[in-house]
Amino acid sequence: DRRLITPRDVEVAAEAGATELIVDTGAVLRKPVRLMLQQTGIVLRFGPATRTPSDARPEQRLFHSPEANAIKEEICAVGRKLWERSYVDGNGGNISCRIAENAVICTPTLRSKGDITPDDLCLIDLDGTQLAGALRPTSEARLHLEIYRNSAAGAVIHCHPPHATAYAISGRVPPAGIIPEFDVFVGPVVLTSYETPGTRAFAETVLPHVSNHNTILLGNHGVVCWAATPTRAEWQVETLEAYCQTLLLSRQLGGSCTRIPQEKREELLAIKKRLGIPDPRFSPERH
Repeated sequence: DRRLITPRDVEVAAEAGATELIVDTGAVLRKPVRLMLQQTGIVLRFGPATRTPSDARPEQRLFHSPEANAIKEEICAVGRKLWERSYVDGNGGNISCRIAENAVICTPTLRSKGDITPDDLCLIDLDGTQLAGALRPTSEARLHLEIYRNSAAGAVIHCHPPHATAYAISGRVPPAGIIPEFDVFVGPVVLTSYETPGTRAFAETVLPHVSNHNTILLGNHGVVCWAATPTRAEWQVETLEAYCQTLLLSRQLGGSCTRIPQEKREELLAIKKRLGIPDPRFSPERH
């Protein structure tokens, strides 16, 4: 098939510091693309494609590296899962992944997570400065960065799954000790006070809890989960949401939920510790 070269292709090449754009023979170029090539000074050549120029800025080389490309694909796949499960709506929610000590790939602002593509993603540092990407980063990047600065997180997801968010807006947390998978992979969750999304105060609401949890309910807002990868963080969202939904369904049957016996809960806690998953009960000051 003949590939259509778009203005975005020229933008990405210019952002990467390219001096030429090599396209397959037979590629289709419209007039706006040729005008952009003239404006950017990029030379068009036909032939096999090449990688990002070796003289590009370090952050550009990182952003277009094979490792970064794999992370971008994973973030987009996770975004589609969140959207398909109705864990996000409109342009809500955001996803990020730490690719280097001071570099994070994140989703852009004002984009549906069901529609994002790798070309839409951004690269920022831990101060929130944008290093690469054609679109502006998520307005809630501060929340992600506070978690990266204060934990070993490799990826962060913020979204609005309805049953978990129902707990958050009612000022409650789901009780633990009822379903094993929740206790092991998520465990006791906490609820933060409400702050305006995107503000520093909002981001700082998670600080008292980051070191001992991997999932937090955000007051009147939604949830935030973090793990080693975007996929694993999404698993935690699924586990939390399914658990909250199950608890709410059980209430319709009347009576109270049957709790796992305490000695069996200790066995689950031992499994969690072996897996290296944080839990407030592991903290010395809690004993």
